[in-house]
Amino acid sequence: MRIEKIQLLKEIGNTLEKSDYVFLMSYKGLTVRDFSELRDSLSKHGAECHVLKNRLIRKAAEQKGIKGLSELKIVGDTAVVSGKGDAGTVAKALLGFAKTHEPVKAKAGYLEGAVLGKNDVSALADLPSREVLRAQLLGVLLAPSRNLVTILDMKATEIVNLINAFKDKKEKAN
Repeated sequence: MRIEKIQLLKEIGNTLEKSDYVFLMSYKGLTVRDFSELRDSLSKHGAECHVLKNRLIRKAAEQKGIKGLSELKIVGDTAVVSGKGDAGTVAKALLGFAKTHEPVKAKAGYLEGAVLGKNDVSALADLPSREVLRAQLLGVLLAPSRNLVTILDMKATEIVNLINAFKDKKEKAN
């Protein structure tokens, strides 16, 4: 193998290994201007987009021991979107771009050791952002304690109302 290919495989493998997520997209028929627009929108979310040969993607994944990606059967032109951070926001950006640009379609993905199909990428894009999910989880975790405080406060309020009613009755009697 030529030294350039060895270096390229090493770079691709490092990118795949260090990324929190990897999305494989079809882009055939996209203009250069539109592809630049896609890259710009992805860079706002901390993601990178590279056009790579399918064989090189599989070979680099195989060398780095990334089983799911090395076994994927990828055909056609492939753009690899990878990065760190919230995969959901990047998936939303990709599918939002795909709605206005028909050539762009999700092929597959790789997230936390699992291979994602194109439907999984769409489902990931439909999820709320990580911050919203954390807020919802926090709300669920705080609900029992909030309910307990509310119940205890109601009992204290009832006692205070009872004492006030007794005081008012005594005042009227005098």
